[in-house]
Amino acid sequence: MDKHTQRREIRSRINKLDPIYCQTADAAIYRHILSLPDYQQASCIFCYISVDKEVNTRPLIEHAWITGKQVVVPKCTGRGIMELFEIHSYDDLEPGYYGILEPRFYCIPVLPSSIQFAVIPCLSCDRQKNRLGHGGGYYDRYLEHTSFTTAAICREKILLEHVCCEPHDQPVNMVITEKRIY
Repeated sequence: MDKHTQRREIRSRINKLDPIYCQTADAAIYRHILSLPDYQQASCIFCYISVDKEVNTRPLIEHAWITGKQVVVPKCTGRGIMELFEIHSYDDLEPGYYGILEPRFYCIPVLPSSIQFAVIPCLSCDRQKNRLGHGGGYYDRYLEHTSFTTAAICREKILLEHVCCEPHDQPVNMVITEKRIY
């Protein structure tokens, strides 16, 4: 099975998920992240802004602000190119590429060397820490030359046995589901 087929299969499975299951799973994933020493010790975290049926990252971002962490989020700055910017509230965001909320023009860019922990989006993952992204390659390109800890968050019901990988794909350090941390 190729990536295109896996993406189509996963999108179909995501659309069939019960909203109550998603809320419960997301809350458990959030608790797992909060329990991680990597997250607890990080002074600067990188997190995506969730949309549609992705795992909800808002509680995590708000927790980070409350506990005094610097929060950086991605902004698409060109085809396949992403940069990170600090935000202090959701008011610092506006619709960008694909309608995804991105930092406004006045937000300050942040270098990868400032980040200790990152929450990375995915359509799905496997237990070997390979992620199936949306297909733009933004995260793979960005993560290629970074050293911070990366965690992909994924609901257990949409995990794959094996994600099709290509040489440019960047695995994550951990996959976090509602049931466990791989």
